[in-house]
Order: sequence, then C-alpha cells, then structure tokens
Amino acid sequence: MERMWSPWRSQYMDSFKESKQSNKTFITQAIESNDDIENLVVYRFDYCIVLMNKYPYNSGHILIAPYREVNDILLLEDNEYTEINKVLKICIKAINNVYKPHGYNLGVNSGTAAGAGVPTHLHYHIVPRWNGDSNFMPTIADIKVMSETLEDSREKLHNEIKNIILNNE
Repeated sequence: MERMWSPWRSQYMDSFKESKQSNKTFITQAIESNDDIENLVVYRFDYCIVLMNKYPYNSGHILIAPYREVNDILLLEDNEYTEINKVLKICIKAINNVYKPHGYNLGVNSGTAAGAGVPTHLHYHIVPRWNGDSNFMPTIADIKVMSETLEDSREKLHNEIKNIILNNE
C-alpha cells in the first residue's frame, strides 16, 4: 500500500491542544463566544453554527455544527437535523455565488473515530473544489497556497448567506 503524507496537517492537530486544556472544543468556544469575527463564525442559525475551517483545504472551506455537543448523527434531534441540511443548501448557494467552484467534497465527522481532533462534536465539512486545485506545493514545499485570508472568506460568506436569507432564495 502506498501512502501520501501531509505533514502540514500536524498544525491542525496541534491546534486542539489548547482547546482540550479548557475541555471545550473550538466549536464550543465559538458557540459560547460573542466575538464572531475572532472565532471565524460565518453565521448563527437557530440550532447550528457555520464557521470557517481554520486549516482549510481550499478557500471557502466551512463547517456546520449543531449547538448541542453530540458526536453521533443519530443523536441529532429532528429540528437540528432538518436545519443543518437546510443550512447545508444555503451554504452551498453562498459558496457558489462567491467562489463559483466546479464541485464539492461534503463530509460529516460523526463518532469518535471520525472526529479528526473534535471527536465530541459532530460537524459537517463543505469543501469547494476546482478542476486542478491540487498541485505539487503541499507535497514538495509543505505549503498550501490560499487565495485569500480566512477573515476575508468569512466576511464574503457571511454577507452572501445574509443576502440569501433576506431574499428567501
């Protein structure tokens, strides 16, 4: 079996050391905080939160998580599950409008083995993809080239989601 190594992911995993010391995930910290800009919160809904992935695969990579800290999709209440799926569609519309990707990787981290550093808090990933968006830079130079800052991405997506909601799209 061949393996592809991604050493830059260790930065992502190391980021959880600080959060674990306080016994709160970065998702819970964002939920409890009033500083959405500092915590890269894109939007708050009734039962879930949308936030930027701090270590994105591509620009526009966001997370959706329920406010309740559950680690299994089967533990979601119907209202949480329904809203998360509606928000998933809203977020894809917003990313389409802002970034115009060619496709998406959608994933759900559910359960302790799937948690990738956040095993206690179920979360959905939306990763916009473009034809040819993978290149040699991460493998050869240990660098992931991002086209804009997380703060700029957050602002663009926040405004676009707000517009979608206001216009009932």
